[in-house]
Amino acid sequence: MKIAVIGGTGLIGTQVVAILKAAGHEAVPHAQSTGVDLLTGEGLPQALRGADAVLNLTNSPTFDSASPAFFEKTMDHLLAAAGQEGVGHAVILSIVGVDHVPDLDYYRAKVLQENVLKAGPVPYSIVRATQFFEFMEAVLSWSADEETVRLPSTPLQPIASADVARAVADVAIGGPLQATRAIAGPDVFALDELGRLTLAARGDERTVTTDDTAGMFAAVPGAVLLPGKDARIAPTHYRDWLTA
Repeated sequence: MKIAVIGGTGLIGTQVVAILKAAGHEAVPHAQSTGVDLLTGEGLPQALRGADAVLNLTNSPTFDSASPAFFEKTMDHLLAAAGQEGVGHAVILSIVGVDHVPDLDYYRAKVLQENVLKAGPVPYSIVRATQFFEFMEAVLSWSADEETVRLPSTPLQPIASADVARAVADVAIGGPLQATRAIAGPDVFALDELGRLTLAARGDERTVTTDDTAGMFAAVPGAVLLPGKDARIAPTHYRDWLTA
């Protein structure tokens, strides 16, 4: 198969490209650095020419009120070009529970992205993943000072980006799901507990204080970011990943 990977130079995209190539597929990474710009549509027809599937793994440059416009415009350009070039399968990566957090601009934007894809002319698949292990450092930084990290006790079931990439690659080479597939890591943690595990593994002596008003995840109600019973569970445990 020939698969165009938009956002193919990012954290997930580079791993997806490597997995697909190792399996014998023609996976071509595309990004602004390669002359493909989803915001303007520049380079898209050429990138999608002859592709059996297209993966959109790009992300909004901000997490604020500008993100809905980004996802709407980029999906419109992608679907127009994919329809024009006869691409038979479009795949995006989204977030488990994203439709249950209306108070976050970025989560509303991802729901909009999903809806634009569903309403478009190209057969589709949506992969929803839980929070990546690799993002924990950024999460810690949102509400930290030199001595303390404040985190809410939001329940999460985080996943390694390598496991996400494998799941996305599997969906890409299959037929369009016309549905959503959820993936998650094997273990549930409270976010403040994750913070303590992470700092301890890094030898960071700062203290984690439980504060259910701190950071972006304070807006998450209850356990809505945990996957349902139909989710596919990845093998990598956070504690093992930390020590690897």
